[in-house]
Amino acid sequence: MSITTDQVCVYQVAGRQEPDGRARPSALRARGDGTCHVEREGIAGRAVADLLELAGLDAGNAGTPQWNPFGSLIHPGETVVLKPNLVKESHPRDPEGWRYVLTDGDVIRTVADYVFQAVGQSGKVVVADGPQTDSSFTEIVRILGLDRLQDQYLAQGYQFELVDLRKEEWISRGDVITERRKLLGDPAGYVAYDLGDSSEFVGHEGAGYYYGADYDEGEVNRHHTGGRHEYLISGTIARAAVLLSLPKLKTHKKAGVTASLKNFVGINGDKNWLPHHTEAGGGLPGDERPAGDPRQTAEKSLIRPLRRLAVSVPGLGPWFFRHAKRVGRHVFGDTAAVIRSGNWYGNDTIWRMCLDLNKIALYGNADGTLRPEMPRYRKRHYVLVDGLLAGEGRGPLDPDPVKAGLLVFGTHPASVDATCAVLMGFDPEKIPIVRQAFRCRRYPLAEWDWREVESLSNRPEWCGNLRKIDPETTFHFVPHFGWTGHIERVQT
Repeated sequence: MSITTDQVCVYQVAGRQEPDGRARPSALRARGDGTCHVEREGIAGRAVADLLELAGLDAGNAGTPQWNPFGSLIHPGETVVLKPNLVKESHPRDPEGWRYVLTDGDVIRTVADYVFQAVGQSGKVVVADGPQTDSSFTEIVRILGLDRLQDQYLAQGYQFELVDLRKEEWISRGDVITERRKLLGDPAGYVAYDLGDSSEFVGHEGAGYYYGADYDEGEVNRHHTGGRHEYLISGTIARAAVLLSLPKLKTHKKAGVTASLKNFVGINGDKNWLPHHTEAGGGLPGDERPAGDPRQTAEKSLIRPLRRLAVSVPGLGPWFFRHAKRVGRHVFGDTAAVIRSGNWYGNDTIWRMCLDLNKIALYGNADGTLRPEMPRYRKRHYVLVDGLLAGEGRGPLDPDPVKAGLLVFGTHPASVDATCAVLMGFDPEKIPIVRQAFRCRRYPLAEWDWREVESLSNRPEWCGNLRKIDPETTFHFVPHFGWTGHIERVQT
C-alpha cells in the first residue's frame, strides 16, 4: 500500500551526496514488449527511485524492471505538468548558487522518466513555470540541461515540452526595471478566475493598498476590490490532468519557507495580479515592515512618485529611479539588511494569495469555473521536494547552501509543506502559509490538521507523527533575518 494524503515520505541520501544540478540523459530503456523501464542512474536518479520505493508505490514490482511507481497515480495517455522552481538563473554572490536556487535538473529528468513510463508515448510531459519576470527562461533551461533532455525525448518519440508561462520579460539594472519585452506566452493561453467570497482575502482590510510585482499599484488593486479576487492562470496548468510539483526547499523572505504551496506563484501569466504585501494608507498600518520606524513614512513618500515616474517616462524615469535608489540605500538601508517590501514574519498578505492559487490549481476548471467543494472533485496534485542542496537565510534568491541530502514526496501539498517545515527546524503553526493551508474556510485544501500528519523515512528518528519528531534530530535552517526568532521550533 502506498502513502495516504496525511502521510509524507522523507528520504535522506547517505553521506548527503550532492548532484551537480544538471540533468543527465534520459534513463528510459525500452523493453521487448514495447514498454519501458527506468535505470537508476546518478545521485539524484537513485535517490528519487529510493524515495518512491520507500513510499510504497507499485510495491509488488519493486526491484524489478516492471516497477512503475507512478502507474497507480497517473494513467496512460494523460498530460502531466511538472512544475519545478525555475525562479532565477543566477545567484547574487555565488556563480554556482543556482544549484541551491533552482530545482535540480536531474531530479526533473528522473521524475519525467518515471512519468513517461506511466503515460507512454501517447501521453505528454510538460515542464512549465513562470520564473521571476527579470529572469531568462532560456538560460535557466540551458543551465539545467533541459534543452538537451528535450531533444532526446523527442528523438525517442516522446511528447515533451518546455513552456515559459510568462507574458513578459523584464530587464533590470540596480533593481529597477529598464526594459520590458513581450513574450509569446503560454501556447495554451490563459484562464481568468474570480474566487470572490471564496478567497482567503475575504475580511482582509488591505483592499486598495495591495502591492504586486510591478510599479503600477493600480493593476493589482483592480483585481482585488469590490468583492473580486481575480487571478490569471496558465492554460497549460488549467487543462492538465495531473500536476506534479517539484519545488526547491528554501527559506523565503515573504512567506517564511518555500516548498509546494509557494511554488504555485509560478502558474500565473501576470504576476501583477498577485498581492505580495499591503502598503500603509487609509489609516491602515500595512504589513510592508514593522511599525514604529520613523524613516518608513519618509521613504514611502519618496518611493511612490519615483515608481510612477519609472512607468510613465520610459528611459529617463527608470534611470532617475535607479540613481535615487542608490542614494536611498545609504539613507534608509539596503534590503539585504533592512526589513521592507513585506519581507518579514508580519506579512499577512502573501499567504492568502498563495493559498488562493492552490485552491484554483485543485478546483479550477479550464473554463474559469470551480468544481464542487469536495475532495473527490479535486485535481490530482502530487509533490516531490528537492532538498538535496537546499537554501537557508536570505531565500529565495540569495540563500546560503544547506547540504541536506533530502527528498520529500507526498500526494497532498499541505502535508508535504508541514513536514518540510519540521525538518527545517521550524514550527508549522508559526508559518501562516502552512498553518492556514489546513484552515481554509472555502474550497478546503485539507480535512485534517498538520499535527495529524505522519512521516515515513529511512531515518528512524524522523518516522511518526510530526509533533513527536525531536527537534534535536532535525536540521536548524537559518531563517531569513525578517523571520529570525519567530518560526523556530523548540521542544515542548
